[in-house]
Amino acid sequence: MKNIVVSPMTFEPVYGQDAEIVERKGIGHPDTMCDNLAEELSVTLSKLYMERFGAIMHHNVDKALLVGGEANPVFGGGEVISPIEIYLVGRALKELEGKTLPVEELAVEVTRQWIKENIRNLDPDKHVIIKPRIKPGSKDLVDLFLRFQQKGEVPLANDTSFGVGYAPLDDLERIVFETEQLLNAPSFKDEHPYVGEDIKVMGVRIKEKIRITIACAFVSKYVENLQDYLEKKEFIRKTVEEMARGLTNREVEVFVNTADDPERESVYITVTGTSAEQGDDGQVGRGNRVNGLITPYRPMSLEAAAGKNPVSHIGKIYNVVANVIADRVVGEIEEVEEAYCYLVSQIGKPINEPQVCDVKVRTKKDVKGLEEQVKKIAEEELLRMPSTWKRFLNKEFAVA
Repeated sequence: MKNIVVSPMTFEPVYGQDAEIVERKGIGHPDTMCDNLAEELSVTLSKLYMERFGAIMHHNVDKALLVGGEANPVFGGGEVISPIEIYLVGRALKELEGKTLPVEELAVEVTRQWIKENIRNLDPDKHVIIKPRIKPGSKDLVDLFLRFQQKGEVPLANDTSFGVGYAPLDDLERIVFETEQLLNAPSFKDEHPYVGEDIKVMGVRIKEKIRITIACAFVSKYVENLQDYLEKKEFIRKTVEEMARGLTNREVEVFVNTADDPERESVYITVTGTSAEQGDDGQVGRGNRVNGLITPYRPMSLEAAAGKNPVSHIGKIYNVVANVIADRVVGEIEEVEEAYCYLVSQIGKPINEPQVCDVKVRTKKDVKGLEEQVKKIAEEELLRMPSTWKRFLNKEFAVA
């Protein structure tokens, strides 16, 4: 397969530089909520299309907007005064061969179900107004989509775009990722229900010192008073610090809810466990990349993967596959310490024929000696790409 390039990394590794920044927005952050709702709708739509037509039809429901509500949290309780509004916007096939599909009704149902399953203290019936705004797709893109569906051929790229990925995660990246995963784990929530789902983690490393800053929305009904809040906050700080120190040899310092002003009893409590109830709005694409992190010191795409169709939308497929290739190169070739992968499509061309697949590797060995192994992995993943949509429907890939 042509257009695969293997080259050495000639730049200093991120983890060896004097400074580094990494961020993760948790599942209850308004931006991450939008990403997950858009993706959940795409997966559900895809399954409905498969059931009705035997194939996934053209759709891109990747424009979701969350407008924050109003709430009055108080120790031991509180109330939502004005509901959150969620707009689900995009394009989707709503009729084919005389058969109509309840796309907008489906959007409402999917949103309510996802909130019930993931944001424990947010009632989708009382606290949320859902406003789907989904229209038919443009004729040229629908025709492009149907062109390969009817012939049973390799899907054609619906955009000229690129995707990037890298492996492995370094110390700071793993700490930031695992911090949010720990605090939002169902088992942790069962024991500590005062921890809301809206958790944002910012990691900063300066040489050998790591600083982790956590914004954690406390659920007010589970916090008795200011002293109880401060004790619970300190527990979180110590818990994360202990976990982080197990992931690195560097010095780690953890801070939680640094905007608090205890003297004025101004602290981060919420009724629902998310700042969406009043403090923040959300939008698809403003949060984590497909590896679950925001990494300004690494290559990143600005594409919002969530909600895009999993069959031919490069903004989704290439970012995921680039990470898969990088993971495999590092995991399967012992001499490779680090790998970056860049993929670029051309609209209307088969998705598994990128204009370039550039894999950069960091190794102490001569890259030429590894070139065939790297190319073999890249070729295998490009050949698998036409069936990648199945893995999206099985939720094997996170997109936020």
